[in-house]
Amino acid sequence: MESVNFTQMKDGTKEEYAYLTDLVYDHHRHTAERLLAAMAALEDGISGYKVTRLGHSLQTATRAFRDGADTDWIVTALLHDIGDIHAPFSHADYAAAILKPFVREQCTWVTRRHGEFQLYYYGHLIAGFDRDSRERHRGHPYFDDCADFCERWDQASFDPDYDTLPLQFFAPMVRDVFARRPYDATVLRPGERAPLVTVGP
Repeated sequence: MESVNFTQMKDGTKEEYAYLTDLVYDHHRHTAERLLAAMAALEDGISGYKVTRLGHSLQTATRAFRDGADTDWIVTALLHDIGDIHAPFSHADYAAAILKPFVREQCTWVTRRHGEFQLYYYGHLIAGFDRDSRERHRGHPYFDDCADFCERWDQASFDPDYDTLPLQFFAPMVRDVFARRPYDATVLRPGERAPLVTVGP
C-alpha cells in the first residue's frame, strides 16, 4: 500500500489505519534528529541577549547536568525554549507538547509553566505583566520544582562567559529520551518528584 484510498477519515478501513499508524511510528524514529536540528536553528532565533537562544538553552542544560539532574531534567532544560522560533507567544506550551509523551509528568508541568514563573524576574518592568502570576499555582506539587528550575537554571543562563557544553554533548540524551515508548506509565510517573540537584551544596 502506497497510500490509503479514503478521502474522508470516516471511510477508512482497519487495514488503512494500521498502515498509517506504522508510518507515524516510522516517522517518529527520526524525531530526535529533527529536534536537534531545531535546536541548532535557535542560533539564528530571537536574540538581544548576550547569548543566542541556542546558547541559553545549552547553558540551561549544562547547569542541570552539573547539578546532577537526571536525564529527564537535562533534556527538559535543553528543549524548554525550542518553541521560540515557531511559537514565541506560546513557546512553553509548544515545548511541553513535544516532551509530554516521553518525560516525567513533573518535567512537562515545569516546562509548560516556566514562562509564567520567569515573569517573577521581570514582569514588574513591563507594562501589562504580573510578576506574581505564578502565585496562582502555589500549592501545586510541582510549584517549588518550577521555581527552582527558573532560579537555578533558566534565569541564570544568559552568561557569555559560562563554560557551556556543546549540543553534541546532549545529543545522546535526546536520542535516548525520544526512543522511549510514548506515554509509558513507567516514564511519566504522575505525581512523582525527582530532585533537580543531587550534587554539591
